[in-house]
Amino acid sequence: MPELTPPPPEEGKLRFSDLELAKEIMAATQDLGFKYCTEIQAKCLPHAIAGRDLAAKAQTGTGKTAAFLASTMTRLLNDPLTDRKKGAPRVLVLAPTRELALQIGKDADGLGKYTALNNLVIFGGMDHKGQRDDLLQDQVDILAGTPGRIIDYSRSGDLDLSRTEILVIDEADRMLDMGFYNDIITIAKQLPKKRQTMLFSATMPEEI
Repeated sequence: MPELTPPPPEEGKLRFSDLELAKEIMAATQDLGFKYCTEIQAKCLPHAIAGRDLAAKAQTGTGKTAAFLASTMTRLLNDPLTDRKKGAPRVLVLAPTRELALQIGKDADGLGKYTALNNLVIFGGMDHKGQRDDLLQDQVDILAGTPGRIIDYSRSGDLDLSRTEILVIDEADRMLDMGFYNDIITIAKQLPKKRQTMLFSATMPEEI
């Protein structure tokens, strides 16, 4: 890892170095050129790192993905588990489209470059067996996927969400528009009641 060199303080700005992030994540943010938090990151990260539930109103491109990934990765690194089984992710990120799921996976690989965390992306429309094999090949830390494929694998017994510690629902309003409400409820019921839940949405109507 590179030596950590915090940027100079600036009034009214929160530095990533001011947060209690794992050093591996700090090094990755430095490589990515992240110095000062965006507004949504500054508001979310302290609560997310503390393990609190949160709902955040944020447009695409405001840095929300880095906010929930940096906090969840820090938690996983600070609390490693040895008693684990394959097909049982510690973090589940629900996304409305495969394009967004793939982008989340790419961002997770970038932020996790100095870690041994295993990130996986699954989505419908292609290679059902190949993605299932990837799911069962190794212990998965962060699983990003679309609701339909998540339900497919959980119903077949290949995906076990009973020990998942963190649930992230990204672009919740798009999920609602695309008719995923019942799927999200079905998935959430499979997770432990004692968990951290983070929800991100561009709009926050009552249904969300």
